[in-house]
This record gives sequence, structure tokens and C-alpha cells, in this order.
Amino acid sequence: MNCIRYLATALVLCLATAPAAAGDNAALRLADDFELGDFAADGGLYYKDNFEQTAGTVTFQSDDVRNGTGALGLTVVPNCPAGGGCSERAEIWERPEVLAPYDSPVWYGFSMKLADPVPSDDHRYVMAQWKRQIIPGAEKDYSPFFALRLDKGRLVLTIDSDSLNVVPLGTDGREAECLPGEAPVNDRDDYSQTRVLAAFEEGMPVADWRYVNGCTSDIEIIRHAPGLPAADSGWIDFAFMIQTGPEGGGRIEILANERWIATVKGHIGHQGEGLGDNQYFKFGPYRAAHETEWTVLYDRFRRGPACEDVVSVKACSMVELATR
Repeated sequence: MNCIRYLATALVLCLATAPAAAGDNAALRLADDFELGDFAADGGLYYKDNFEQTAGTVTFQSDDVRNGTGALGLTVVPNCPAGGGCSERAEIWERPEVLAPYDSPVWYGFSMKLADPVPSDDHRYVMAQWKRQIIPGAEKDYSPFFALRLDKGRLVLTIDSDSLNVVPLGTDGREAECLPGEAPVNDRDDYSQTRVLAAFEEGMPVADWRYVNGCTSDIEIIRHAPGLPAADSGWIDFAFMIQTGPEGGGRIEILANERWIATVKGHIGHQGEGLGDNQYFKFGPYRAAHETEWTVLYDRFRRGPACEDVVSVKACSMVELATR
């Protein structure tokens, strides 16, 4: 009986995490509550081993949790050589064998808490990011097409795409803010990319976003709530539906604490030479070199093809799904 039970369990784990045809991985349902003192076999996650990650530590702890008895503590400490220009990371990655195709819609959910003290300086801080695979040896680098960031102590969500049609701030009636129907952006000519401010904390003036320099109508943002929860408000449960569309047709749904925050439509993501066929997600503190310690807590990671795989049926009933 024990052998039968073992084989049945092994089969379930194999089906959840084994390499699959490209279209199959978008249908995988993955989850990890970080209860086991290690990554769950059917969660599809791991801690990547490279130099920047040596600045980080991973702790499966039970002192501060969002759900159940365990949560993940990820910490970075100063680690970069003087003048080295490197970054410090403690990021958890999706395993290569579970990556979804870049053009497939996928739902993600996770809980996050920024440990005290919450950084409030003008520095680069990222807590979660989605990227398109880059082929080894590619000459050009690409920013995450979707990222959860900390901007001077406030939560923001950004979308990066190939260069969009941008009108600079200060022109044609846009002295301090964009016109109705336009999205605020950071136009990055040097990288041939445009970064869009997709969502931000309630009460945060758009002009406070340290990057804003223009506006675009290539991205439509429909706001359903006043904004994201405050960075220092404790545990926050995020959920996202992500559908890239570099030429248009992309869509991202944003939920926080089961509130529908925003829908983003339009040109989302990258295409071109040096890019692979899949997308990947990673979470954990990532920053440029710094002189302090920084810790972020995570719990309840989940991924699936449907809204109900990551949030409650009640929350899903509010959302107009692009896949239905």
C-alpha cells in the first residue's frame, strides 16, 4: 500500500513539473506555501546560484507568516566590490522545465510583506518581475516586461515594452501630467524601450514617480480602485493575469488583497533578436549595490491558467477576463 501511495504521489509531482510541450506549460498549476523547510516539489521554484545571489540568504521561517505555519524570508546584504556596478539579489526563480510560452496568458499570485525598515530612499528596488527569456550571447538586454517595485518608499507596478509613441511632458497641454486616456511613461531612448507606470499606491501623485518624462496612448489603463496598498501596511496578497502583446493586444489584470485595482491593455512586452520563446517569473529583493540590509517576506505562491487558481471565486467574479 505504501508503494502504491508513493507511486501515485510521484506521478502527480511528475505531471506538475516535468518538461512538457510548449503549449502545455501554460496550463500547469503550481503552488508553494513554504511549509516544508524547502521548496515544494510541485511548486516549480528554486534559488538560482550565481555571484549576485551570494548577497542573499533564504530562510524558511515561521515567526511571521501570511497563511499556515511557514513563509519565506529573503534578505540581501552589501556584497558588491567598490566601483563594481553589480547588483545584490535574493531571488527565487521558476524552474526552466515549467516556464510558460511568452504569448500565453497566465495567472500568478503571491503574498508579500516588506520587513522593517521599509526603504524610502531614491534607489532601485524590485520585489517581483516577469521577463522574456534572452538567448545566451544576445547583444541587447531587456528590462522586465512587468515588475513590482519600490519607489521612494511606495509600491509601483511598471510595464516595459519596445519603444512606444510618446509625447514628452511639458508639451501640448501636458505641463505636469498626461491627458485623459494617456498613460505616464519613462521613455528610454538609449534602450529602445518605454516603461509605463501601470499602478501605484493610493494617494501617490504621478509626478512623484521618479522616472516620468512623457505620456503614451499605446497603453490603456482602466483603474477600478484608488490604488495599491501602502508598502508598510503589512502582508499584501497580489494576483495578476499576464498576457503579453508587443504589437498590441496585451493585457494585465492587477488585484491586491482581492480588490480589483486595474486593467492594462495594449503594447506589452518585447520582441526582436536575441529573445527566447518563454517567459519567466522571479521574486525576491533585487537592488543596485547598497550599504544596508534589506528583507522581504513571501508566502502563498501560486500559478495557473485560470483566475480561480490564484484568488477566490468572489474576487474573480469582478474581473472581466481576457481569456473568456
